[in-house]
Amino acid sequence: MPSGPSSSPGSSPGPGPSIGALLGNSPLNPLETRILLIHATGLTRVQLITRPERVLTADEAANFHALLQRRVDGEPIAYIVGAREFYGLSFEVTPDVLIPRPETELLVELALSHLPPDGRLLDMGTGSGAIAVAIAHARPDAKVTALDVSPAALEVAGRNARRHGVAVDFQRSDWFAALDDRQFDLIVSNPPYIVSGDRHLAQGDLRFEPVDALTDHADGLSALSTIIAGAALHLVSAGWLFVEHGYDQAAAVRQLAEAHGFAEVQSRQDLAGIERVTGGIKR
Repeated sequence: MPSGPSSSPGSSPGPGPSIGALLGNSPLNPLETRILLIHATGLTRVQLITRPERVLTADEAANFHALLQRRVDGEPIAYIVGAREFYGLSFEVTPDVLIPRPETELLVELALSHLPPDGRLLDMGTGSGAIAVAIAHARPDAKVTALDVSPAALEVAGRNARRHGVAVDFQRSDWFAALDDRQFDLIVSNPPYIVSGDRHLAQGDLRFEPVDALTDHADGLSALSTIIAGAALHLVSAGWLFVEHGYDQAAAVRQLAEAHGFAEVQSRQDLAGIERVTGGIKR
């Protein structure tokens, strides 16, 4: 790992390495290295590309190396820089919320295509608020409500709504508990669906994300079953439900939806060709 020249006691710190040297010698891939450099220096992506000879100050170099070490230790980039892009918007993320992922954009697209004008939408288990805020941003006419049981997650979600200037009604709730008899035109959810003990929970970024937002601590279907079972009571006639699920859960989720009276039940594929979202219409 390159570093700037050391300084003797009492002397001013010397300059750090150049941008080009850091990009050429980083143990990370170029994209992650650029993200950390932008965060450490305040430069733009274009400035990094056009000024490879630019030398980091001692403070910038120290900041970069601290960030680099965190990433080498496995911490997700999104938590290090505190943000992740989702559906064309930048979202604040902290270890209190899941990191939004590209495959979840399918859930947003389906919601936008099925939500009527001035429609009422419910996002269950909102986390960072990425789904709810993205929908509210694309559809200012929509009345969006978002639930989460975690107060810390709701604080992050609220900041994201304010960041993008959208109105979302955030409420603390254990699934449907706080809704009374309220009804919606469409319900979406990306709930915990990883099976308890799944090896992926101990690998990669998942090691750092909130475990209760990843797994139901059971068979991976208990949260999905709770949502599907209760959704019909909170949907208007001909209202839609869409839920994200695991790569191998589509058939089971379709069966749950059909068993609870949903019609036109289908699973939709994400960009990787995986059945990622299942939905149906209330009879």
